[in-house]
Amino acid sequence: MHGSGQKILRGARGAVTGVALLAASLMSGQARADSRDDVRAAFDRFVAAQNDHDAKAVAALLLNSPDFLWITRGTAVWGHDAAMKRFGALYEGAWRLDPELADMKVTVLADGVAQIYVPINFTIGAAGQPAQQTRFLMNQVLVKSEGAWLVSSILPIPAPAPSPQK
Repeated sequence: MHGSGQKILRGARGAVTGVALLAASLMSGQARADSRDDVRAAFDRFVAAQNDHDAKAVAALLLNSPDFLWITRGTAVWGHDAAMKRFGALYEGAWRLDPELADMKVTVLADGVAQIYVPINFTIGAAGQPAQQTRFLMNQVLVKSEGAWLVSSILPIPAPAPSPQK
């Protein structure tokens, strides 16, 4: 093959490469969208289990690792077991999560790693005490482990109540 035949062949290879890259990009974008949907579903299960005070369901949604981290009231709770002990104590009183799902954002950080941001209202009260509602900006990191999205960190940041709309 000479001259124009080689140019056509190079052009065809370039077109195939371009189509392959485009397809990979689209599939990657679809995979990220699917991952975001799966992460949202995991968060929905987390909220439902919390609101039901279902310790077994919550335990199944947390990364079973000593590296699990939950910051609560300025204290770091490290590890799955320590977190479940703390949740058990909280479930004795008022404990309810009401996320503002319209403002939820899921960011896929890497394959199998995602971050959630969502404003959330907690209704919290020790057993026998009046419950108080507090607004937080909830941040969670989830990792995909053995085919399931699991919460590996919970980082709530206290936030002011939203301003009334004018």
